[in-house]
Amino acid sequence: MDAPRARLADIARQAEVSEATVSRVLNDRPGVSADTRHAVLTALDVLGYERPERLRKRSAGLVGLVTPELENPIFPLFAQVIESALSRHGYTPVLCTQTPGGVTEDEYVEMLLDRAVAGIIFVSGLHADTTADHDRYRKLIDRPLPIVMVTGWAPGLQAPCFSCDDARASELAVDHLASLGHTRIGLVTGPERFLPVQRKLSGYREAIRRRGLDEAIELSVFSVEGGHAAADRLIGRGVTGLVCGSDLMALGAVRAARARGLSVPGDVSVVGYDDSPLIAFTDPPLTTLRQPVRAMSNAAAQSLIDAIHGQASPHSEYLFAPELVVRGSTGIAPR
Repeated sequence: MDAPRARLADIARQAEVSEATVSRVLNDRPGVSADTRHAVLTALDVLGYERPERLRKRSAGLVGLVTPELENPIFPLFAQVIESALSRHGYTPVLCTQTPGGVTEDEYVEMLLDRAVAGIIFVSGLHADTTADHDRYRKLIDRPLPIVMVTGWAPGLQAPCFSCDDARASELAVDHLASLGHTRIGLVTGPERFLPVQRKLSGYREAIRRRGLDEAIELSVFSVEGGHAAADRLIGRGVTGLVCGSDLMALGAVRAARARGLSVPGDVSVVGYDDSPLIAFTDPPLTTLRQPVRAMSNAAAQSLIDAIHGQASPHSEYLFAPELVVRGSTGIAPR
């Protein structure tokens, strides 16, 4: 038996697996469970064999962090908290920020795989898009590579997800506006293909139905300009209370009201979503639904670290409760 073959047999015997399994692990091929992979690598160490270069690099503690564009200040906050949590545990995050027309999520993943990262955290990625092909994530899981999702549960993926309860957020916003006497309450949010948007729509419709009010919904893009355009259409239909899918959209709604010569909150009340940094200092300070970013981010980072160490969290969605933060952009409904 030649030396490489003898080495495979020794490792297989020590790890109590087949030689074919050892070969798959040493060549970083998919189809091996995390526990089995760990057993083979431990056998390598026990027998005094050097790990292949590609496997040594993976132990360096690099972790991929894929986020959308950073124009929305909530995403830099997610990135900052996740990076801090990973760094405290000795992992170095590799931040990959997507921009329109720039490097795609799939291209970033290929770059991260080339760097042999120990795992990847996806924040509001294609997993949140119900029209996207989620096989891209299944291939990572099959490698196996630990992955964690933040915002946007994709049923069927064997990975944990940490999300804010978007449906509950919309209900809280509608109830708040209704308590101020608003009976014409509209929803301004992003494209319906995104799961968080679908949940916001569901929560809004439930709250409106419960109060016997009429729906008024305008979908647009997640930006100040998108919020402005959608809110302007709703204000034109007589809406006096606006529930917005993000703080940026809410700022656009405030701008739309003022462009019509209306005051906020005298004529139109506006509720945002996120409680992004500095949003308390806008004019007027924005009433919003706060995402518990720190709790979600720390939980996601810990879940990935546990998975890297072979102690994966249950593959389910963990919903975090939003908090209504009342400031100056909502007030008593006009007569």
